[in-house]
Amino acid sequence: MQTTLATHYEDSLTAKLGQDLLRQCVHCGFCTATCPTYQLLGDELDGPRGRIYLIREVLQGEKPTRSTQEHLDRCLTCRSCESTCPSGVQYGHLLDVGRALVDEQVPRPWLERGLRGLLVHFLTSPLFAPAYRLAQWIRPVLPQSIKAKVLARQAQPKHTSLPRIQDSPLAGQRVLLLEGCVQPTLRPNINGATRRVLRALGMEVITPQDAGCCAALAQHLGHLERAQAQMRLNIDAWWPHVEAGVKTLLSNASGCGVMVKDYGHVLKDDPVYAGKARRVSALCKDLSELLPEWVPHLRPQLRQGKTQGLGAMVFHPPCTLQHGQKLPSLVEPALKDLGFNLTPAPQDAHLCCGSAGTYSVLQPVLSQALQKRKLQHLMAQAPAQILSANIGCIAHLQEKSTVPVKHWIEALDEALAAP
Repeated sequence: MQTTLATHYEDSLTAKLGQDLLRQCVHCGFCTATCPTYQLLGDELDGPRGRIYLIREVLQGEKPTRSTQEHLDRCLTCRSCESTCPSGVQYGHLLDVGRALVDEQVPRPWLERGLRGLLVHFLTSPLFAPAYRLAQWIRPVLPQSIKAKVLARQAQPKHTSLPRIQDSPLAGQRVLLLEGCVQPTLRPNINGATRRVLRALGMEVITPQDAGCCAALAQHLGHLERAQAQMRLNIDAWWPHVEAGVKTLLSNASGCGVMVKDYGHVLKDDPVYAGKARRVSALCKDLSELLPEWVPHLRPQLRQGKTQGLGAMVFHPPCTLQHGQKLPSLVEPALKDLGFNLTPAPQDAHLCCGSAGTYSVLQPVLSQALQKRKLQHLMAQAPAQILSANIGCIAHLQEKSTVPVKHWIEALDEALAAP
């Protein structure tokens, strides 16, 4: 799609990036078929092709309106359209450009601006954990709209470690674990289970205390300078370990992983951090990328039906895993090979559950419609548990699910600990 930049954008690196990304689009419309918001609303401007046209108009000098901003806001950034696009359009990057340029020209209402700022600053602050724990204690008396967002306190597992797997070829490997900003508070057992399984395989787990939020919240809410500052902070925390020979930066939340894998792109023009950012992105792996390598060493530990006591399970693949990181179908075959009674995600598995970071707070009507549809499809399998791979999806689905929603690493940890 040819685009002529407006004269006031001729020196803008952001606008030039948008122009380059737009050239890939051939306006075929295949993307609309897999766009959740287009399916719900039926409006061309609430699908990828329509939003691309809106961004093109802005780049060419047309003044955006509040309506332009709202159509871009309604995008989940699920990137399902990228998996469908035959031309390889990097829609996620293009949307970041479009939102940044529109927000420069269209002021948001003060209430909306305040809510977005609160989400960016509060969710990543030291105040979030104690405030959330207080909300858990008084959860029964909270208004329903708030109560739905506060998960019940997670019961701690009885085991604190797993037996070491003898002769594991993974013994001695060191990995950096990205703990996340909200995950340790919402679901602390995810990180605990990750450490236990890694250590059972003989791996050394390093968690630098100076690392913080992956920057996805700030990046997708338009706080681009804050996002880049968080990225640089993380790179500084991880870099001494990278120089010391650590080969893997591990994420057990696919939403964080897809952001870290994008550091090289976001900081590509930074004269100090560009090279380091590329290196960090190259080292980043989702936890599921390691799972197939573990299977031969875990299989002997799971004999005698240790997995069967966990009941039937169904897997929900997060958008950030299957579309953002392009890692479909890694977890399901590995867990089935290990003996889990697991059903792959059913109808519309490629569509978003409606969580999408802060989307469930900022776009509650659309988010709840997607949540309802996703749970209907998942519960049609009559599972005892729902498994996923991202804290946002887990928390969002658990709001209305009648069965436990867990990370797959928790199920693996539980099975390995079974007598």
